[in-house]
Amino acid sequence: MSPVSVTNGTANGVNGHAAKLDFTASTFHNVINNKLTGTSKTRHNINPATTEPNAEVPVSTQEDVDNAVSAARVAFKTWSKTPIGKRREAIIAFADAVASYREEFSRLLTTEQGKPLEQSYQEVDMAVMWLKAITDLKLPEDIIEDTEDRKIINRYTPLGVACAIVPWNYPVLLASGKIAPALYTGNTLIVKPSPYTPYCDLKLVELGQQFFPPGVFQVLSGGEDLGPMLTSHPGIDKVSFTGSSVTGKKVMESCSKTLKRVTLELGGNDPAIVCEDVDIEKVIPKVALLSFLCSSQICMMIKRLYVHESIYPQFLDAMVKHVKTLKVGPGFEPDVFFGPVQNSMQYEKVKTLFSDITKEGWKPAVGGTVEKSSGYFITPTIIDNPPEDSRIVTEEPFGPILPILKWKNEEDVIERANNSKMGLGASVWSADFDRATRMAKQMEAGS
Repeated sequence: MSPVSVTNGTANGVNGHAAKLDFTASTFHNVINNKLTGTSKTRHNINPATTEPNAEVPVSTQEDVDNAVSAARVAFKTWSKTPIGKRREAIIAFADAVASYREEFSRLLTTEQGKPLEQSYQEVDMAVMWLKAITDLKLPEDIIEDTEDRKIINRYTPLGVACAIVPWNYPVLLASGKIAPALYTGNTLIVKPSPYTPYCDLKLVELGQQFFPPGVFQVLSGGEDLGPMLTSHPGIDKVSFTGSSVTGKKVMESCSKTLKRVTLELGGNDPAIVCEDVDIEKVIPKVALLSFLCSSQICMMIKRLYVHESIYPQFLDAMVKHVKTLKVGPGFEPDVFFGPVQNSMQYEKVKTLFSDITKEGWKPAVGGTVEKSSGYFITPTIIDNPPEDSRIVTEEPFGPILPILKWKNEEDVIERANNSKMGLGASVWSADFDRATRMAKQMEAGS
């Protein structure tokens, strides 16, 4: 495909109007210095609902990384000095353009990620909101000291070239959550999508060329070796990573070699404590949503559900009945809530938990088996009061299998909830707000 013509950050189509974004199978490219570029080697990911191959995407090399970093460093010299009002205008215009392609991005997202189409619409909508909301933030200059001898000012200054490493569970939303802060604060940005979900992010950045000058906003697709090329590159000043704790450790180690700034948003094993005074009928739909949305492939999902023993039987029965009403299937079918697990690696990992059901003597309240299907589908499963030291409690499943456990004593359940190396989030459910607040303040969680 010929490169898009770019003038002053605006991609020119017919008669000077912005070229319409093409979402067809042969149009996925890297974006380096506002040019759509290919690579000699390509790869594809798998539609998780069908296991059929999706379109080919680039496999970036060290040369591609070097070219993108070089363009970003040149662009930083002017973008960092661009007035913040102009940067705000560009991001808002970009957000509006994303919204104008809501249908295309949503359908592409369901194809590559597997989530139901309605959830894809929600993700695209939230991404647009996030892009715009960031531009409402103020970057004030605070005068710390002002005397005849000196003036000390605290101000926010751009860092340089940033790299956004995006996960596969929410590729549009979590890319946008890195794009807006980086560009708004005057940094240039290279986006690295997950190898499992590269398609929407490639199109996001391609669309962005209509609003940002050359080198400001770029994207590189690749395999497992691309991340280390970026995190170790001396020309990159900041890395923002969202993904697993195991990979996060490798990212931090790699960034340390060049003393990069790095932000890590890693896994979670979030506990939720349900007190005996809740209205079961009202809270069940909320708890179920926050346990199973996106087939439980969200870092901040409820992963351990502690229910007071006095309401445990009624709560468990109501939870099982509700989960049974939620449809499993391909994301383009109507009324689907559970799509497939996104990739074969995660699918096989979640299946090992199902193997432990018989081996460890766990009691499924619903589900408990993985049925044969056309894709990576996991039967929604609830494990009834497993041992506290079982894998289903101590590890993050990142799939639709949830342990529900009994508790009696507040002090004991808080200790159990806090007994994890992860501390991303936690929640307490009670009709007594003061009680819930008291308990929540003792939870060792929050980023």
